[in-house]
Parts: sequence; structure tokens; C-alpha cells
Amino acid sequence: MNRSRPVTLKDVAALSGVSVPTASRVLNGGGTVSDATRKRVWDAAAELDFRPNSLALSLALGKSFVVGVLAQKATGNFSTPVITGIVAELSRRDVAVLVYDDGEDADRRAQNVRTLQARRVDGVIVVGDGTDVPLPSVTDAFTVPVVHAYGVSDDPRDTSFLPDDIQAGEIAMRHLISRGARRIMHVTAMDYSGSVRDRLAGARHVLDEHGMSFAAPVMHGDWTTPWGYHAALDIIERGIDVDAIFCGNDYIAIGISRALERAGIRVPEDIALIGYDHWTKYSGSPDHFLTSIDPELDRLGSITVEALLSSDPGARPGGMVRRPVHLVPGMSTGDVAALWDTEFTLPPPA
Repeated sequence: MNRSRPVTLKDVAALSGVSVPTASRVLNGGGTVSDATRKRVWDAAAELDFRPNSLALSLALGKSFVVGVLAQKATGNFSTPVITGIVAELSRRDVAVLVYDDGEDADRRAQNVRTLQARRVDGVIVVGDGTDVPLPSVTDAFTVPVVHAYGVSDDPRDTSFLPDDIQAGEIAMRHLISRGARRIMHVTAMDYSGSVRDRLAGARHVLDEHGMSFAAPVMHGDWTTPWGYHAALDIIERGIDVDAIFCGNDYIAIGISRALERAGIRVPEDIALIGYDHWTKYSGSPDHFLTSIDPELDRLGSITVEALLSSDPGARPGGMVRRPVHLVPGMSTGDVAALWDTEFTLPPPA
């Protein structure tokens, strides 16, 4: 083949032994073809280093190869890793992304919607900053698919991808019980939060399975390190007999650990701790002190892209789609043999 000229779609079709329309459908994720045919086309494209002309494809297929992201708060602690996952997955698929940030200003959403309408994007991902406040649905404003990530639409017909916080509570309890804990407490934020209620429901489910209950009433406060610190002081002052604490997030866990340390109470020998968020994943200096539940927010973003771009409407079933979370073991439950000899750092609370 004469490699002095640009490689064309016709070259890819010829090498893979399919028609030009079939090669086009495969490379753009459409059509129904066998796995073997799809592999041949992609292998041929890779061998030839085929680079489709985006403008030509856009005109030919009636697609922009652009996805819009409507962020409730793009710089939020939780929305940032979700958006990172979205951008990475779209980049892998050679799809461009336009991000419009409300900055928590509800009045900006209407303008951002109008801007995306004018851009004629191929799909829209609405990214929330938590599950506490339902997001106003924008689905009817678009003729292309719309999905939600880390936020729940106020229209139950919309698809909203979320970490499975019920599973998180279950995993935390099973881990603590497996480590020998029998007098477990839960220190978390206020119970108006959907994530708080879900994690608590999961935890109580596992306790019920083992014929157990919490060693003391659930302590509700906020998501901060100071709350964790003062909650621990209260536990100590009241003399509550506890051997493990499931914390609503990593901030609370670190506050509790500092109070316990200053009171001469050892972690995990006297009291084991488990948190939620696995913030050291994003800190740039991984730390093995705290056992934590990782909601895999970056993976949540990539899964949302897969559903948005899927040609199967069943990939967007409507309602809440809970995605698995997993436990990251650490010293605070006796799972990692390492010394905690540096200050534990977290990004500032949202």
C-alpha cells in the first residue's frame, strides 16, 4: 500500500474484508456486527494507524462527536474525580467534551443548557456534588441521551449513577466483625443525607444478620474533622465501651483518631476505625493508616460515559443505578503492617 497518502476508511475496510459502511459503523460504535468482525476492523485500523477526519465523519453521520457535561460544582471534592473519569473515558473514545459549571448557582443552569443545545452535542452528562438535593431534570430540553452521575434527578425516569452506599455500610460492618469487633459505634453526619441513611441501612442489615446492634445510639453531626474529634471526646467522657467505630467519612475518622491518640487509646488495638471516601487516593501521597471504603468516583464517571454512548437503550434503565464500592484495608483495622510516621493530609472539606 502506498503510505505516502493519508489512510482512508476504504483502506481499513479493504484490509479487514468488510464494506466501507460496515467499517464506518464499527469505528463509530454503531450497527450490529459480530465480535469477530468488530475485532478485524479495529485491528486493521490500529495496523494502518487510521485517523478519521472528525469533520467529515460529523457531516456524514450527523454527529458532533462532542459530549456536554453540566456540573453542579465542577471543583467540588466529589464531582472533580467523577469529571476526571468522564474526560478520561471520552478521550479514550476520541470524543470531545464541553464542561459547563453552575458553580452552585442555580440561575446559571438555564444558560448552560441553552449553550449546550446550540452546540448540538451527542449526549449530556449531569454531574452532581452529592445525593442530598435532587437535581432538576433537563432531559426534556435535549433530543439526545441525558444521564446523571453522583447526583439524583428529580425525574425518576432519568438514569442516575451513584456509588452503592448501602453496600458500603455492609462492607464496613462485615470487615469490622471479621476483625473481631463486637461493640461497634457509628459516627456520621446528619440523617437528612441520603448517603447517611443508605450507609446506616447497610450497616444495620449486617448487624441484624449477626444478632448484633450498635453499642450506643448513632452519633450525628457533620462531615468535618472537628466533629469527629469532639464525638470521640464525648465517647471517652461517657465511658462508652466500644471496640470499633464506623465513621461516615475519612474526615470524621481522622478527627476521632486524633482524639483517641491524645487520650492514650490505641488504634486499632483498643478501638478500630473505618472511614469512607479513600481520600488518600487523590492526595498524591498514599497513606496506609486508615481503612476506608472507596466509592470509585473516577470509575463512576467512566461507567456513565459507557451508558451514555451505548447504542442499547437498556444501558440507561431509568432510576438510580448503584455501582459497587470496595474496601481499602489500612492500619486502623489492623490490616497493614506499616508505621504511620507522617501527618495524614486531606483536601479541605467542601
